[in-house]
Amino acid sequence: MNIASIARTTTTTTTGAEIAVTNYKRVLLKLSGEALMGDQQFGIDAEYVARLAGEIRSAKETGLEMCLVIGGGNIFRGMAAAARGMDRAQADYMGMLATVMNAIAMQSALEQLGVSSRVLSAIQMDAVCESMIRRRAERHLEKGRIVILAAGVGAPYFTTDTGAALRAAELGCCALFKGTSVDGIYDTDPKQNASAVRYDTINYATVLAKNLRVMDATAVALCRDNSIPITIFSIRQAGNLARVLAGDGVSSTVSH
Repeated sequence: MNIASIARTTTTTTTGAEIAVTNYKRVLLKLSGEALMGDQQFGIDAEYVARLAGEIRSAKETGLEMCLVIGGGNIFRGMAAAARGMDRAQADYMGMLATVMNAIAMQSALEQLGVSSRVLSAIQMDAVCESMIRRRAERHLEKGRIVILAAGVGAPYFTTDTGAALRAAELGCCALFKGTSVDGIYDTDPKQNASAVRYDTINYATVLAKNLRVMDATAVALCRDNSIPITIFSIRQAGNLARVLAGDGVSSTVSH
């Protein structure tokens, strides 16, 4: 299924922007932790997070039920720490805690805009957020809240990409959108190779066979097995999220 082929209508958001609406009922948006840094070298840029929250609100106002997964690379990256000699399991748990911090930052930004949201963590921490229980998450979505899913799958050796694919399947999402620093899928890293070839559409098998690193292999296989299309787009372009959800923005889609 190609998002561009979805039948569309239009709606006007509270910001006054008229954007198209797909017939997707529920989607999962995966953001890298680096998306929250803005122009900083690390950490959380409150102004940039507020801008992202505004785009998410506009997308939500089209009638979508939205799940959100945010990585933790802006604070701590488990695999990088493991490569420097730290125990991998411990490093991954630290990375999971970083995703909870990012989730709370995004929740705060959304609620300042009047958008109701809930943070559900795969690691129990009742004083900070709710525990991830599937039926609870579904109930929040049905009530019109954005569900921010934190701490990955709650176990080491799994990336937040895999956590996003798992939650998308678990919660019955129609599609997974991944916002990155590039505008789609390339055969090589376009930041290092100016001649990199871009794909508008591509199938799961090719992504896995060519090891294109759109998401990690486990995540791609999960989406393939559950027929969840993956759309890759640049989150750094202002307004791009709404355009891509409407099928008008620049993106690449992985499907059967």
